[in-house]
Amino acid sequence: MMTAGRTRGQQRRLEWSLLAAALLGLVAWLSTADSLSRMNHLVQDAGLRLLSRPAHPDIVIVAIDDPSIAAIGRWPWRRALHAELIARVSAQQPRAIGMDVLFNEEDLDYPEDDVLLADAMRRSGRVVLPVLRRGHGPAANIADLPWPAFADAAAGLGHVHVAPDNDGVVRSLYLQEGPAAASWQHFSMALQCVAASTSASHKSPQCNAARAAPVAGGAAATEPPGSGPWQRADRTLIAYAGGPGHFTTYSYIDVLRGQVPADAFRGKYVIVGAAASGLGDMFATPVSEQSRLMPGVEVVAQVLDGRLSGVRIEPAATALNTLFNLAPVVCALLALLLLGPFVALLTSAALGVVTLLLSVALPSWIGLQFAPAAALTGLVLAYPLWSWRRLSAAAHFLRLEMERLQRDGLSMRLLHRPGDSGDFLEKRINAVERASRQLRDLHHFVSESLQQLPSPTIVCDPQGRILLTNMAARRHVGGDPQVPLQGQSVVELLHDLVHTGTGQPLVTQDKLHNHHMPEQSEGRDAQGRNLLVLCKPFTDLAKAGWLLTLVDLTDMRRAQLQRDQAMNFISHDIRAPNASILTLLEMQRAYPGRMPDDELMLRIERYARASLGMAENFVKLASAESQEYRMAPLDLVAVLAETVDDIWALARDRGVEVTIATAPETAPTVGDRALLSRALANVLNNAVKFSPEEGTVQCSIVQRGAHWIVSVRDEGPGIAPELQGQLFAPFQRLHDRSHPAIGGVGLGLALVHTVIHRHGGTLEVDSDVGRGAEFRLVLPLRN
Repeated sequence: MMTAGRTRGQQRRLEWSLLAAALLGLVAWLSTADSLSRMNHLVQDAGLRLLSRPAHPDIVIVAIDDPSIAAIGRWPWRRALHAELIARVSAQQPRAIGMDVLFNEEDLDYPEDDVLLADAMRRSGRVVLPVLRRGHGPAANIADLPWPAFADAAAGLGHVHVAPDNDGVVRSLYLQEGPAAASWQHFSMALQCVAASTSASHKSPQCNAARAAPVAGGAAATEPPGSGPWQRADRTLIAYAGGPGHFTTYSYIDVLRGQVPADAFRGKYVIVGAAASGLGDMFATPVSEQSRLMPGVEVVAQVLDGRLSGVRIEPAATALNTLFNLAPVVCALLALLLLGPFVALLTSAALGVVTLLLSVALPSWIGLQFAPAAALTGLVLAYPLWSWRRLSAAAHFLRLEMERLQRDGLSMRLLHRPGDSGDFLEKRINAVERASRQLRDLHHFVSESLQQLPSPTIVCDPQGRILLTNMAARRHVGGDPQVPLQGQSVVELLHDLVHTGTGQPLVTQDKLHNHHMPEQSEGRDAQGRNLLVLCKPFTDLAKAGWLLTLVDLTDMRRAQLQRDQAMNFISHDIRAPNASILTLLEMQRAYPGRMPDDELMLRIERYARASLGMAENFVKLASAESQEYRMAPLDLVAVLAETVDDIWALARDRGVEVTIATAPETAPTVGDRALLSRALANVLNNAVKFSPEEGTVQCSIVQRGAHWIVSVRDEGPGIAPELQGQLFAPFQRLHDRSHPAIGGVGLGLALVHTVIHRHGGTLEVDSDVGRGAEFRLVLPLRN
């Protein structure tokens, strides 16, 4: 079983390793491919829409919109209007003016308008004009530059190209674009350069290069202006602040009419461009709502907004993006290997949500845009693929279990039941369910049988951890019979059970683990019980356990002890007086007349009475141990007084005074009056017999909590502490040497111990050599 479990575990880890390698390889490949670009764009665009920000206050758009077309007329307009617009805007001292209108030819109809426009640009000193690439495709390598007079008058030039993705949505652009000999910065960068030149004493080298580039291109005599191989560099994502109409916008015609605030353009970046329907470029953007397109002038404003706000978004490097996609898939695979199916499913879903949230938040946090489609694909595939493999393994396991159970004799016929489907896996599950029910019934039968065993029985594993016990075992350890002992250590449970000969623990961890437990061993526990421990290992299991049965031998050992004591009593003590009688009779026959008849009869009478007394005491002790007590309410004070009266004659003959020093009016309890009287009489007899002449025996009854304390104190020789443990054992005479004249066979205190113990009480002794002895009979107080 252990080998099969290990093999299944190895097979499971191998399958997981193969699945992980294949899935991670797929995710790594998808991270670098463009096959999932649509899904990536869906997540990235949602992030841009969720993380919109307020428009930069320094950006203003002057829109060539439908109201302006209606008021001025159809496009193109006379360039004198543009000159007037530039003059009105420049009067408010803006930072820069971006005329996103292409003036690449002279106006042959109104040449004076060109002069006015060029003069307005020159006087403003803040105007930036656009540069366009002529045509499309690789062969399009000529730039449409502004007419030379306008290019010379403009403060800067910049391209206004964007880089649409395969789906036609504008998400990025190149900050540097143009012929190899003279490329231009983006229109937004040119506006920043112009604004910097008006507020600083010098321009940056980058701005200077951008300003000189068109001049150099236009001065070339051997090729058209702006010609040469077209190059693009420094691609960047557009950090959209919002959708169309997000920026402060004034109508072109309102500016001409002076219907704008007096400081509408002061200190602002003013961008002039087409926004009317069918006029100028219109682009689909990630932040467009309901397929609403964004004019090119607003795209320029979006790029400028990102640069002014310091928001820059770049695509994550290929290696970093691959790691970003691999990390959640690795975590999901580990969850599938280590956690349960439901927890693994929740973990995979949580990882997908976290991946989406990070994809949305990281562009604004660290300026990097990741493509999470590969990770999401891996997370979606991981759970069903692994579930398919585990389902196949489960079906294979169920088939093997069916065959194994059939070999073991369990019914595994695939009986059709109402509601069963034709699914092969469900059929096998139903068959295993029926076999499991049989096993549970068998286990229940074995368990119930174990519970009914009269002897304490414990089943444990090799480490001593209890697996199963019966009620007798729970009663044996003194616990609640209904509370199981599973999980506890049998070594700790039986720690007080020691070998009767060596005193060493019978059940130890080493013996269980090393299989050194003897099949039978006898010991004694802390409660004085003699127990036979029967051990049987489960040899048919790969991981063997133990079956321990405790057989209580206490009654048997006590019976054996009593038998030995009785035999000793019969063979020694009770034979001695009878042997003495026979000796006297034989002497009388052999030597008649040597002993007077009266003396002979007196001695025979004394020996006969001694023999009869010993037999009577032995019978009384046996009766006290075995007979049923007649329990009834009684008064201990009255019992003590009667016993003192009965002992008066013996005390007088020995010259001893017996007194009751302390006693309440009544001391009610429940007990067998005759046996309690006999026990008190035995204690008082001993006290009188061992007291010196003119000695005193003091009796008393006091209450201690829920008990009555009946004490008898004498002034005899006392008992050494090391001998007090033998006081209540039968046939024990501790003063044979010191007081040989005092008769007895050692059964009196044994009877006292038995009677008090069966009344639920205890005996206490306070004594030492030379200072007398005090016996205290502790009995329950019952009102």
